[in-house]
Amino acid sequence: MEPIASLSLDLDNKWSYLKTHGDPGWESFPSYLDVLVPRVLDFLKARHLTITFFIVGQDAALDKHHELLQAIAAGGHEIGNHSFRHEPWLHLYSKAEIETELAMAEEHIERATGYKPVGFRGPGYSLSDTLLEELIRRGYQYDASTLPNLLAPLARAYYFTTARFNPEQRRQRRALGGTLRDALRPITPYRWQTDRGTFIELPVTTLPVFRVPIHMSYLLCLSVLSPTLAAQYFNTALGLCRLTGVQPSLLLHPTDFLGCDDTRDLSFFPGMKLPSEKKLELVSCILHRLCKQFTVLTLRRHAHKAIEASVLPVVEPNFHQISNSSL
Repeated sequence: MEPIASLSLDLDNKWSYLKTHGDPGWESFPSYLDVLVPRVLDFLKARHLTITFFIVGQDAALDKHHELLQAIAAGGHEIGNHSFRHEPWLHLYSKAEIETELAMAEEHIERATGYKPVGFRGPGYSLSDTLLEELIRRGYQYDASTLPNLLAPLARAYYFTTARFNPEQRRQRRALGGTLRDALRPITPYRWQTDRGTFIELPVTTLPVFRVPIHMSYLLCLSVLSPTLAAQYFNTALGLCRLTGVQPSLLLHPTDFLGCDDTRDLSFFPGMKLPSEKKLELVSCILHRLCKQFTVLTLRRHAHKAIEASVLPVVEPNFHQISNSSL
């Protein structure tokens, strides 16, 4: 089997991070896209990489962002749907709310980029049975909202210590980043079994066997302790992926390309203590290692190849048990 991997970037904006963290001022939709998007596009072009960008509908709805978002599509990158309001409690939405959320995001993303999304990723890896069924009804080809990560509860607990949430905000965010149940789901592509039929899931890959993160933001956190440790950890991850036959789907975030010299408002992220120059050095090193061992594709192409290559396992969602849990 051809050694392939996929790469995606969740184009979360400054306002969406402030909103999730419960900070004031997000309602005016502060943005760093004018700095971030050209930087990322230049970075990818220099390395001949074509990836998937998951765009938030609210950003696409603002005319001031249209030129930037059009540049992403013009660069040949896939455009995915990352919801309209970017609320990690999307799994708590009613059927009607989900229909509206997806429709609004699709309308504005297509208007801004000329591209109708066929892939979806929920903010904060938020997913539900109802959402999956609506994605199928709307003709989506894949979902990429799961992160099988045993460290998610610990990461969420740390995140909660940096914010001042009221009880309702804590309830909304109690599954932020996924739960222990999510950590036991497959780390390779599979099909969800729903009342509307099956639907392919392309998980964000975690370390085979150990199920801890290997995406870029986690590596940047490790690099605060030691850049060498971060690089060695990623080498081990790639080795385990090849040994176990896992074709990794890796995730990027805006904070992987932005440093403390770009914005001071996101200091609650551990990696935001680093300057952008240091971050770009590590991201370049990591992606160079990935490209040496795998052919890097968009998520859409990765999903298609996974379907062609084998009969995928089928998994029952049962997300209602997660939504009502006390995790």
